Amino acid sequence: MPLRLTALVANLALATLGLSACVSMEPAYKQPDLPVPNRYAEAAAAQSGAQAGMLAWEDFSADAQLNALVRQALANNRDLRAAVLRVEEARAAYGIQRADILPTIGTALDASRTRLPADLSITRKPQISDQFQLGVGLSSWELDLWGRIRNLNEAALQSYLASDAAQQAVRTSLVAQVANSYLGLRELDERLALAQRTAASRAESLRIFRRRVELGATSKFELTQVEVLWRQATALVTQLEQARATQLHGLHLLVGGTVDWPAAEKQATKKLAQMPRFRDVQAGLPSDLLLQRPDIMAAEHALKGANANIGAARAAFFPRIALTGTFGTASTELDNLFQSGSSLWKFAPSISLPIFDGGRRRAALDLAEVRRDQAVVRYEQAVQSAFRDVSDALSARHWLGEQLAVLRSMRDVQGESARLAKLRYDSGAVRYLEVLDAERDLMTVEQQLVQTQRAQLAAQVTLYAALGGGSLAASAPANAPAPVVTAAP
Repeated sequence: MPLRLTALVANLALATLGLSACVSMEPAYKQPDLPVPNRYAEAAAAQSGAQAGMLAWEDFSADAQLNALVRQALANNRDLRAAVLRVEEARAAYGIQRADILPTIGTALDASRTRLPADLSITRKPQISDQFQLGVGLSSWELDLWGRIRNLNEAALQSYLASDAAQQAVRTSLVAQVANSYLGLRELDERLALAQRTAASRAESLRIFRRRVELGATSKFELTQVEVLWRQATALVTQLEQARATQLHGLHLLVGGTVDWPAAEKQATKKLAQMPRFRDVQAGLPSDLLLQRPDIMAAEHALKGANANIGAARAAFFPRIALTGTFGTASTELDNLFQSGSSLWKFAPSISLPIFDGGRRRAALDLAEVRRDQAVVRYEQAVQSAFRDVSDALSARHWLGEQLAVLRSMRDVQGESARLAKLRYDSGAVRYLEVLDAERDLMTVEQQLVQTQRAQLAAQVTLYAALGGGSLAASAPANAPAPVVTAAP
């Protein structure tokens, strides 16, 4: 009889699993429509090049110093470590939830000795009795007839996938931050070298004019003009030194350790214009972002998880059936525990359905639906934000290129103007104020040119990151949990 009952329970469980695979209260998932135009305004200028999502950073950048910093940041950055740990946390939570699909089976060995007082004994004498019990059973296993547990499992899986995509988004952002910080340091080094050279030149001019004043060859007014120009250059040097130190501290934080960055004097020969070019990437269509941008993928996984939670909330309106059972052996003597006739079994199915809960289940369903609607909004916001990021980067890359051409021409013209002003002053045709104005304008144009060169390179990095650079080239988690596969209906 016990064997027949065990077989009956097993058959019932298998039939229930097959039935639960066919029933789900989850609403059909529909990907929201793209709330953005179907192409970029500047897309015509960026349809050649590699696909950013498939392009690893080492293939995008040929700068060895920058690539070494990126590798150091990926190995040591604390924000990225925290993101990886959040992935592990979500993976563990998914494992816990996944375990609810299968029954919990355990074994227990119980032994007890009881003394019965004489006044409670039929024989009016104290009695001492022993009892030994060994059993295997399952504890309150819910039959998932309406897909409640399966939907909760799906929500936990989507949460894990969302956290993994968010980790990839942090990685992409970190790479872009390191690159921009590196470019910022290169810019400051070059601007600092220009300012130091200008300050040294004006210090020499100040020395000459002081000597001329002593000899009566020039006025003190011109001396003060030269001194003002020298102090302006010196002030710019100190400002750039402070900005350079701050930028270097930020780079230390990003890479998670110290950076062996040469002194500004040693970096003076490294021009941004001579830096290895970044590889061109194509913009593609806005719809491509759905498969390349990790933040969009994370938002969609969160939306799918919220959709699954609606199914779990709907299933709560239906009866919940759970099975509890034990099969084993019992005896008053330990030696007789495995003798024939000592077997015992217990089978206790239960069905529960709240009749009145004060609207709790209805409110839980409303909450799940509102959270699904919020997830839709966040998904649409992620798509719109990604579209703007790409559009801004395309626009910046195009117009900064135009600005560079203009500034290079201005630098050449202003350099010639400063040379001619100096010749005119040496011939006595103009006052030194004209020379000062020409040199001041030249320094301003040279500083702007370096700043624009950095901004143009940064725009290429930003475009690479905005297009989900390297997201498809990155390997999947080594220990990614496999989703539970249920039987086909």
